[in-house]
Formats: sequence, C-alpha cells, structure tokens
Amino acid sequence: MKALVLAGGMGIRLRPLSHTTAKQLIPVGGEPVVRYILDVIREAGITEVGIVVGDRGDQFRRILGDGRDMGLRITYIEQERPDGLAHCVLIAREFLGSDDFLMCLGDNVVLEGVGQLVSEFRSNRADAMLLLGKVDDPSEYGVAVVDDAGRIQRLVEKPETYVGDLAVVGAYVFSPAIHGAVRAIGPSARGELEITEAIQWLVDTGRRVVGHECPGYWKDAGRLTDLLACNRVLLERLTTDITGQVDEESTIRGPVVVAENATVSGSELVGPVLVAAGAVVRDSKLGPHTAVGPGCRITEAEIADSILLADATVHGVSGLSGSVVGRSASVRGGGAGAEVFLGDDSSVVIAS
Repeated sequence: MKALVLAGGMGIRLRPLSHTTAKQLIPVGGEPVVRYILDVIREAGITEVGIVVGDRGDQFRRILGDGRDMGLRITYIEQERPDGLAHCVLIAREFLGSDDFLMCLGDNVVLEGVGQLVSEFRSNRADAMLLLGKVDDPSEYGVAVVDDAGRIQRLVEKPETYVGDLAVVGAYVFSPAIHGAVRAIGPSARGELEITEAIQWLVDTGRRVVGHECPGYWKDAGRLTDLLACNRVLLERLTTDITGQVDEESTIRGPVVVAENATVSGSELVGPVLVAAGAVVRDSKLGPHTAVGPGCRITEAEIADSILLADATVHGVSGLSGSVVGRSASVRGGGAGAEVFLGDDSSVVIAS
C-alpha cells in the first residue's frame, strides 16, 4: 500500500502566514503540521509516500527532503493549480499504479486511528473506507450518512439540515476503483474535481464504501483558532527535557522542553512550554501552551497560548496570548492583553 498526502492548497484562511509559507508547513507543537500525518502514515506501516504540492514545492523539498530521516520514501507530484482533491488522485495515477492507497490531507492533525483504518481496510476489502469523527456542529463539515452496517449511503457537504454527526476527517483508503470514479466525474460548481463526488459515484455504482470512526484526536488546522487548538493538544504530550541552559533565577513548573543551545534566564516557564534550539528567553513568563521557535528572542514579556515561529522577537509586552507571530516578525511595546496574528517579517508596536 502507498500513501498520498495532499499539500497543494493555497491556505487562504491562514493569511498572512500562508502568503510566505505553505499552510501544511506552519509549525504546531514545534513541528510542521504535515509531519504529524507523515508520522502516522509510517506508524501504519506505509513507507512509500507521494506528496501533491503546488507552487511551494521547493519549501517541502527543503524541509522534508526525500523522507529518509522519517523512514519514508517521498515522491513529489506537482499540481499546477488547486483543481480539487479528486484531481490530485488523477495526476498521481502514475505514482499510485494499481496499488491500494491511503490518502490524507496534509493540513489535518490526526493523532490516532489511521493505523486502524488501514488495518480494517486490509481485512474488510471495501472499495473505499473513510475515517469519520463525531462533531457537535455538522453544518461546518462534509458529513457521511451511514446505514446500520456502517456502509456509506451518501456524503453531504456542510448540510443545512441535520443528516448525521459523522464528519469526514480527511483520511481515506481507496482500492484502484477510485481511478474510474475520478475519471467519471466532471468539475463541480466551483470548478474543481471533488473527492466527495467521486466517492458518491462509487456508492451509486454499487461499490462498497464504508466508514471507520476515528478513536482519537483530529483537527483540520486550517484556521488560526484551529492552529492554536492543535498546539495546545500537542504540547500536552510533552515530557520535561532540559538540554539548554536555564539559570538559577528561573523557575520551571509542569512539562517544559528547553532545547539544546536555548537560553532561559530570570524567567518563569509554566508548562506545557517548548523553547526550541537557539532561542533566548530573558526576564519573561511563558506558558502555559506556548511554543517558541528556533532563534526567537523574548525579553521582558508575558506570553501564553501562543506560537512563535523561527527568529521572532517579543519585547516588553505583557499578556500576549492566543497569538501566532510569524518568522522574523517583531512584537514590541508596553501594552497588556494583546492578541496578534502576524505574518513573516512583520512588525507591530503595542502602545501602553
């Protein structure tokens, strides 16, 4: 079995960060979002992975390389424009060949369930199997309508009336039957080849399409609030590991990681907190739920529930929370209670 990871979207909901960085490469919990799905793919026993990329393909190649350090073999598949998830299957045909394959969205964090999905597919031999998760507000998702035996009858995108509470999580396993489906459908009203329509074609032509309920945490990390929610969950998995320098005037409470070559002085860290390599934290309070990227500089600041990307600077700001600060961006000033969403190489001064 192979895996296909879809990472060609434009990330409009994550602008301005996605103006300069592919949304799947924005870090949460200290790692790019896409790394988490690659980890569960490897844990499911799949090592041959195709990644569909758009105009940010060079970023993926630079950060992920050929996948060797993750125990994977990565092939990059170019998509000239985002023409839909089913279009990704269409252009990946040469890579996929006649193999069954696991398809995952590269901006979804799925911590459990993918291995079980693959295992059940192998024993069940359906034509398609979808990972499903219960949601409180089905109107925000693509929803699967299933019968008592777990077979999917239809898929409804953001239903206006209640049809069920099982959302499509963003992980699918397909037999080669899907190739006929993506060739059979035409563009939707928005001009894309929709994977939901291809799956519905399988259902309508008598193919066996079933659901598998996700047993653990999952989240589409496509918006600021979702990035921060994922960051909180992932940081909760930390165990204390101090390999950098923490002086005697600093205090550590809860699970805290201070990476090699990071320096913490005169500060309070309330876990879960991650301070990445080369970062400097001085006379500040961090946490809980704060991830500080490599090379950041934090002085005389209080930060909680936030993500700071590489080489960001925060100085003299009290009560920064619920924020994402882009690479090499700067937040300064004497203000309190700030909440910012700042793109790369940007600067903001918060007045006192």
